[in-house]
Amino acid sequence: MSERIYLDYCATTPVHPNVRDRMLEALDADFGNPSSLHWAGEHARQLMDQARADVAAGIGCHPDEIIFTSGATEADNLALFGTLNLFPSEEAHLIVSSIEHHAILHAAHQLEDAGYSITCLPVDRNGLVDPGDVRKAIRPETKLISIMYVNNEVGSIQPVAEIGRIARDHNIPFHTDAVQAVGLFDVDVDELNTDMLSLSAHKIYGPKGIGALYVRSGIGLAPILFGGPQERSLRAGTENVPGIVGLGAAMSLIRERRAEERDRLVQLRRYLMDGLQALGPGMIVHGREETTTPHILSVSLMGADAEMLQIRLNNEGVAVSLGSACNSQSIEPSHVLTAMSMSREQIESTVRISLGMPTTEKEIDFLLEALTRALPRVIVQ
Repeated sequence: MSERIYLDYCATTPVHPNVRDRMLEALDADFGNPSSLHWAGEHARQLMDQARADVAAGIGCHPDEIIFTSGATEADNLALFGTLNLFPSEEAHLIVSSIEHHAILHAAHQLEDAGYSITCLPVDRNGLVDPGDVRKAIRPETKLISIMYVNNEVGSIQPVAEIGRIARDHNIPFHTDAVQAVGLFDVDVDELNTDMLSLSAHKIYGPKGIGALYVRSGIGLAPILFGGPQERSLRAGTENVPGIVGLGAAMSLIRERRAEERDRLVQLRRYLMDGLQALGPGMIVHGREETTTPHILSVSLMGADAEMLQIRLNNEGVAVSLGSACNSQSIEPSHVLTAMSMSREQIESTVRISLGMPTTEKEIDFLLEALTRALPRVIVQ
């Protein structure tokens, strides 16, 4: 294998050198516990304060509204359990969509098992939630609406601002998982009408194991971890200062570059689509371009066994995904593609190609050449 091409940036991104350097400084020189009152603790607190301000600036909120977590999964769980646990189960109702990340869906199922009422909204064939369905699903006991900003498998961009307005009109807190959005979109929590927002460092060229939950001032939450008073008593445990520094540095990095990078990826995605179409008929792109993020291309190569195709591409040094990296080891068909009413044949022939800052036309050409060799060998007879 002479060359390696990584095209799975939805699964994770490499740590940017600028982020790594900031983290190394924190590891080497600022090792103190932020809860300590001496100079070492003070240095660590200062780093955390700066990172909190950097994250807040990236989504248009006040630094005090940022809660650091171990990642977006914990942030999603804190939003759902933290809200619903404030109410008796028989008096609380949650609305989610059928294509949420499993961090949301599995948390919702746990709440349902505990007696809470859950509504799981459908999506159309483009992977979009109808805001009218959100309005119809609201009940007097609805305590939270959680709809993701950008889907991690097909890239559909949800009308979160409109959904947020509906939630606000009914005085219901609104949460959005923005993990796949903050790297490319100018996220502003006020414009989105959101009360809580989850994000993850390792999807924006930061480290794994650190994320954050934005919680609008005045929104009540119950903690799901217990111990010390860290993070406004909502997330107990000594803070991961180097990780927090990395998240802040990553947010500053993408905030400066996301508009330019979004425009670049729009062109690169079109270049990729043109190349795929030149391979022959039988390609089905999931979602409309105008409502899909430019860094995700979910495509069915009809007649192909996607699992075998992924293996052959990997053998040629090309990394793509069958869908969410969190689900790729499951034998169950994608819940996202299933919710979009796709046939079993479409689902089993689907690959997800996701682009990132390092992606070039040369890498796309390498992928297309590898596909030309691999596709004839993976056609299901």
